[in-house]
Amino acid sequence: VQLQASGGGLVQAGDSLRLSCAASGRTFSSYCMGWFRQAPGKEREFVAAISRSGGIVYYADSVRGRFTIDRDNVKNTVYLQMNKLKPEDTAVYYCAAQDSPYSGIVYYMTNEYTYWGQGTQVTVSS
Repeated sequence: VQLQASGGGLVQAGDSLRLSCAASGRTFSSYCMGWFRQAPGKEREFVAAISRSGGIVYYADSVRGRFTIDRDNVKNTVYLQMNKLKPEDTAVYYCAAQDSPYSGIVYYMTNEYTYWGQGTQVTVSS
């Protein structure tokens, strides 16, 4: 599967952004999808994940309550709605996909994901 992330940009603290990740192929609904981010000089970290059916979601503590992940299995797209953005949310955001044998599974470790998009820059000014 090939992933194409978009929607990043420069915003002010408190603003919102919606990231999109479009996937190629006809088996999108068989993948658990995740969002990760990497700030300069830091390791890539987990942000959010959603099960292949969309029934289960999981968030990092740092974004829970502010970010929402969802997916459209008809459009082969996963989204990350980011509200109340903070300067510490500044990073390159990556979407990732992993074939999931069960609908009730989400993955949150970087090494659990096989497919990665190219990343989209999010910059939040104070």
